Amino acid sequence: MLSLKLPRLLSIHQVPKGYREQGILFGYRPPRSSATDCLLSVFQMTNETLNIWTHFLPAWYFVWTLLGRLQGGWEDPQAWPLLAYLVTCCIYPLASSCAHTFSTMSCRARHLCYFCDYAALSTYSLGSALAYSAYVFPLEWVGSTFHHCYVPVAVFNTVVSTSLSCYSRFLEAESPRLSKAWRTLAFVYPYLFDSIPLFYRLYLCALEGCSEGSILLHYKHTGCALLTCFIFATHLPERLAPGTFDYIGHSHQVFHVCGILGTHFQLEAILRDMAERHSQVLLPSSLQTLCSMGVCVTGSLLVIGISSVALPLIPEPPHRDKSH
Repeated sequence: MLSLKLPRLLSIHQVPKGYREQGILFGYRPPRSSATDCLLSVFQMTNETLNIWTHFLPAWYFVWTLLGRLQGGWEDPQAWPLLAYLVTCCIYPLASSCAHTFSTMSCRARHLCYFCDYAALSTYSLGSALAYSAYVFPLEWVGSTFHHCYVPVAVFNTVVSTSLSCYSRFLEAESPRLSKAWRTLAFVYPYLFDSIPLFYRLYLCALEGCSEGSILLHYKHTGCALLTCFIFATHLPERLAPGTFDYIGHSHQVFHVCGILGTHFQLEAILRDMAERHSQVLLPSSLQTLCSMGVCVTGSLLVIGISSVALPLIPEPPHRDKSH
């Protein structure tokens, strides 16, 4: 009978410092695992298992939604920003789950995995901007100078976001707090820029009242986004009780769940706005949408390439503490 040997799990003192997570004491996979070991660990309870599944499973929900929209008629120019957004909704959780799966193959592989993860998340911010520009913009801003500049600036922001987040890994060994700050900034500021038109709409609704069906969904998405950022930055709850949430309930799992819920509410809000405001907005051409995505992907791949070439500049951490 064929039997598979699952990888042996290690404690925090048995793995290099670059692999350690604050407040997580046990459940680490061995560094320099083979690709097979990494795949097998998906079905083993480690401190990464739920990180993988909390993004892998929702990704297929977004794939299913995308396929449904494609069958509904991709030739419709009104649908192109939505389709671009849905593609990014599929890519970022899949990239994340792959990064968490294969990040223990080697130190270099770990960095490469997360470079791609960061690029996918940055691309998602552009997908959000494309959808917001087409369906969510305040009607009084449609056709304004800011509206015309909004997507080009969002494209620029995605490349900068990928650059900052990749650069943060070069700081991780010597300045982990600074690295965390750069990485947080890399994803917060594109979100804040993308959300300017949304925040204005929410402000007007709070000030003057409104009956738009999407507003509650936008509030839910915004709440999830704020909670996601808070959880990512604070490492709660494991920093309060190290070792208690090693396998279930630690901050990165909660971060994933909140992020996916936020994306779900965002998608529902965009679909509602798309249905209610289709005759009142200024839609980009399919070529404009494709060009924006193309520039973003090209820029992010270039950043990943440069960062990969520069990886030897990151010192290899010692395998484990000498005292253990």
